[in-house]
Amino acid sequence: MTTPLADLTTLRVGGAPHTLVTAETPADLIDAVTAADATGEPLLIVGGGSNIVVADDGFPGTVVLDRHRGIDATIDSCSGAWVQVQAGEPWDDLVARAVAEGWTGLEALSGIPGLTGATPIQNVGAYGQEVADTIARVTAFDRQAGQILTLPAGECGFGYRASRFKDSPDRYVVLSVTFQLPLGSLSGPVRYPELAGRLGIDLGERAAMSDVRTAVLDLRRAKGMVLDAADHDTWSVGSFFTNPIVDPDRIPEGAPQWQQPGGGVKTSAAWLVERAGFPRGYPGAGAARLSSRHTLAITNQGGATAADVVDLARSIRSGVRDHFGITLEPEPRLIGCSLDSGTQ
Repeated sequence: MTTPLADLTTLRVGGAPHTLVTAETPADLIDAVTAADATGEPLLIVGGGSNIVVADDGFPGTVVLDRHRGIDATIDSCSGAWVQVQAGEPWDDLVARAVAEGWTGLEALSGIPGLTGATPIQNVGAYGQEVADTIARVTAFDRQAGQILTLPAGECGFGYRASRFKDSPDRYVVLSVTFQLPLGSLSGPVRYPELAGRLGIDLGERAAMSDVRTAVLDLRRAKGMVLDAADHDTWSVGSFFTNPIVDPDRIPEGAPQWQQPGGGVKTSAAWLVERAGFPRGYPGAGAARLSSRHTLAITNQGGATAADVVDLARSIRSGVRDHFGITLEPEPRLIGCSLDSGTQ
């Protein structure tokens, strides 16, 4: 019997795919993709499984596990470290190496689960850094054109939790990501108040990269955001909802707000969720519930189904919309399920 997606994802929900293939090289990955496309078979590429929610019925097609790894670094005293990372390389392994080698710009992204190939898709960010800050180019297989493309960062369409790849999820398969990282022992300017406070520095100041990594890992652990097989509060996809960007006149009184390019204002999804009546640990019982340490993490406390997770997410989304008139958008990709009423 095919391995269920519950065994391959951090939320630990999801049924089995029709076919499961493991790709150990870029050629394996392209061959599996083109074979599925040639027959019209539905295709899902899974890396670390940290940003997907798969329906209990599973996936009616081919799931390709991306396991091709490798890091190739070229060091230049003027332009810094040019680091090409294969898509199947575990993300936090890369961050740990960058800190150890003195490659600056990834340290605040410590502890994020998943593989490197997923980071440009979501434009992964945390504690004041985004991967778009340091990505030089992305190499991807264009399923529509049937060819490999190398896209400079300026053509990747990066925005807040957005990219060209996310906009066209069934077109591009990320093969590798190349980062340009300054050299040094100090971090980039620390832009996140909570992190600056933990480090005992002012916003905009720098700290030793190793200290930043340690502080970020401590902060993430305190929020249940570092995976631990023994801790059900970490069985999640991280933040389930993105921070919404709305018109300034729609920001609720007292809500955090950050001005965005184009005139919109970003506010805190966690603030909205809590004040709409969904505290940490909500609903207090059941296999799926909010983390006891982080309002935006929907966790599997053991035995939860995808339907349980989606039902809870749907209730929270509806509650926030009814209370504030703001519709939260899910951060993970929902496969075979939806937050629309009446569907898993």
